Amino acid sequence: MTAFGLYTHIQSNKRRSAFLLTALFMLVYVLTFAGALLAAAFTTDDDIAGYMQRALADTIRSAPFVTIGVLAWIAIAWKFNQSIISLALPTHGLTREESPKLYNMLENLCISRGMPMPKLAIVEVDAPNAFASGVNEKQFTITLTRGLLNTLDEAEIEAVIAHELTHIRNGDVRMMVIAIVIAGVVSFFCELLFRMFARGGIRFGGGSRGSSRSSSGDKKGGAAAAIAVALIIIAAAWALSLMIRLMLSRTREYLADAGSVELTKNPDAMISALRKVAGKGEIEGATSGVMEMCLDNPRSGFADLFSSHPPMEDRIEALRKFAGGREELAPPPAAGPIAPPTPPNTGPWA
Repeated sequence: MTAFGLYTHIQSNKRRSAFLLTALFMLVYVLTFAGALLAAAFTTDDDIAGYMQRALADTIRSAPFVTIGVLAWIAIAWKFNQSIISLALPTHGLTREESPKLYNMLENLCISRGMPMPKLAIVEVDAPNAFASGVNEKQFTITLTRGLLNTLDEAEIEAVIAHELTHIRNGDVRMMVIAIVIAGVVSFFCELLFRMFARGGIRFGGGSRGSSRSSSGDKKGGAAAAIAVALIIIAAAWALSLMIRLMLSRTREYLADAGSVELTKNPDAMISALRKVAGKGEIEGATSGVMEMCLDNPRSGFADLFSSHPPMEDRIEALRKFAGGREELAPPPAAGPIAPPTPPNTGPWA
């Protein structure tokens, strides 16, 4: 469906995200089927149809236990995700006394939208970056790096804070935590199944020695086909889980950029901030899950197909085209005759 307007885009993205999260969850059952298929091929003698039937029956029987296990995994991450992030990336909170300007920026933005104020934290690294984390009002935190504070001016820092606050307002942070956890389950199962296959060697089935040579060959052929199908399923599930995570990440960055402009009414500050941090935000020691939540994620794959963020040029171009940003940030005017005033920026939120 075509979406018009910022808030309609946000609602459309939420529906799409819910569908993608459901698809990501279903991949766990697909991998359960692949695991059952591998187990049947290594422990029984049958043809390919028989292996498929066995695997399907085993998947149905184990589905409740798999569901409980995944939900328990999500519950643990839901409860302790902020602590896990703090262990992976040491941060410390900021108070009004320590940083009154930052605190007031965030407080004013929250008051303007009538939303509870998240916590402020800082990471003592030189890379200019920022991210929002948490799954509820008690956990929501906006974390800035020391490099970001040293690189940007006040208007640009406010734009970045508004960007991260928009991620919280839109539910992106909660959604990404769930997506990263489920994708982690998928990756764990993929590795587990591949290890199980590696330990299984080339011994197929468990039939008796009295079987005829022809029957034995048919059974081994069926086992080999079943293993090949299982490995294809595992590889496809892993690739799909990665693609779904990227699809969830890339769209939300455009909406957060737009939300920053809506909050600050200053598209040029957001454009300037993106320019200054582009390609410089690599945080040493940060996991891929944390980097996917950052303002800038310079970790990219082949031809940007496997990047969690859209290219910075595209984000800047979107702000110019749809948020009233200027084509170029003009340098300070030289001394001389006073030029006639230019009309104010116009755009969706002007």
